[in-house]
Amino acid sequence: MQVTQLFIYPIKSLGGIEIKQSLVTQRGLQYDRRYMLVDEQGVFLTQRTLHKMALFKLGLINNGFVVSYENKTIEIPFSLTGTTQQVTVWDDTFEAIVADETYNHWFSEQLNQTVKLVYMHQHSNRLVNPKYAQNNEQLSLADGYPVLVISESSLKLLNTKLTKPIGMDRFRPNLVINGAAPHHEDELGIFNIGSTQFKVAKPCGRCVVTTINQQTLQTSKEPLATLAKYRKVGDNVNFGANVICLKEGQIAVGDWIL
Repeated sequence: MQVTQLFIYPIKSLGGIEIKQSLVTQRGLQYDRRYMLVDEQGVFLTQRTLHKMALFKLGLINNGFVVSYENKTIEIPFSLTGTTQQVTVWDDTFEAIVADETYNHWFSEQLNQTVKLVYMHQHSNRLVNPKYAQNNEQLSLADGYPVLVISESSLKLLNTKLTKPIGMDRFRPNLVINGAAPHHEDELGIFNIGSTQFKVAKPCGRCVVTTINQQTLQTSKEPLATLAKYRKVGDNVNFGANVICLKEGQIAVGDWIL
């Protein structure tokens, strides 16, 4: 098994960036989901309710990221300092740094509602679910786990069952691997990539975001309707594996999974 693609999503629920290599820490790949947009109450915003967030595209620049929406762009640094406030992701409430009003106004203008851009600083405390954590690992702004792994064969199998094939971007993975049987990522247990060690916590239960075409915003019942026929466990429709980082290190496209 081998790593074929790596992705980061610097701002939660906005577009991803394909990269060739990355440092991996407890919180996940470097720069992954350290920013997010929140409403006036400090509650996180995602494509689940604001589909147009999918249309914000990100790219790497020397000192941070460039965010593009239609014909407008804004540059955001890798990290921020400044005033903090309490923010919420699902059941977790923790401290984050609030971006300058320039950034907040830009995103609010594009989304036609009042939002703030916030940054998770290094000392913000958010823990992985203790049921699956190994050593009280810290979490980024991801929904529940630092890293998501999906095998190419899992998507290939799904696409044989769909009338219209879909791309991997529907599932927003961090690591894409090949050489594995469909859904073997669920069973990797503890494994090594580069100088990094990982552990599968649990299969990833999928939500309505997977039904949003990331280019056109068109929605349908797929792929959840088809996945539910062969990947439903209890109330969850699973696709991909949620993973925690046991040993921090470097990974790169082309690395073997050992």
